[in-house]
Amino acid sequence: MRSSQHRLFADYFQFYIQDEPAKGNLGEAWNREAVERMLAVIPGVVGIGTFRNWHVPVTLEVHDGEPEGDHSGWDHVVECGLRVASGRIVIAGCTDYLPDAVRIEVTPGNYLVRVSFGAPTKLSDDGLDADERYRVQLWPGPPIAPRVLVQRSPEQQPDPVIWNPAPGTPTTC
Repeated sequence: MRSSQHRLFADYFQFYIQDEPAKGNLGEAWNREAVERMLAVIPGVVGIGTFRNWHVPVTLEVHDGEPEGDHSGWDHVVECGLRVASGRIVIAGCTDYLPDAVRIEVTPGNYLVRVSFGAPTKLSDDGLDADERYRVQLWPGPPIAPRVLVQRSPEQQPDPVIWNPAPGTPTTC
């Protein structure tokens, strides 16, 4: 397993992993169902919702096979498929400059993506510091539709910094 730590600016309450050459707009993909599962998917791109509109810690793990399904300690867990034709995955915040974003080399092919969310339990008075965490695991596997393995509850989120965009708020960059 390869693992790397990242701190991404989750502008508009989201960050991305994508096949490097993928072009697409998740605007239409962030429908009500996607917002509830905190995961939007279009070909070559996975949008991951966040609890806060700020810098978030992300652990990215690339496995040779499916990792153990350890969901304890996580408030929300989702899975989906991702085609990586180029062999390069980009991980970036919503408004990051993509040429400067982190790239991870992988064998070209289909991958499963599991995202585990740790909801913040502590929040600073100014809302800038919190203890939420995100783990993104990838491994080779067949394409699948997005699915929720562990559903978060609204009580797990401190107000007012939850993924609940007001009407008219942009949900894509």
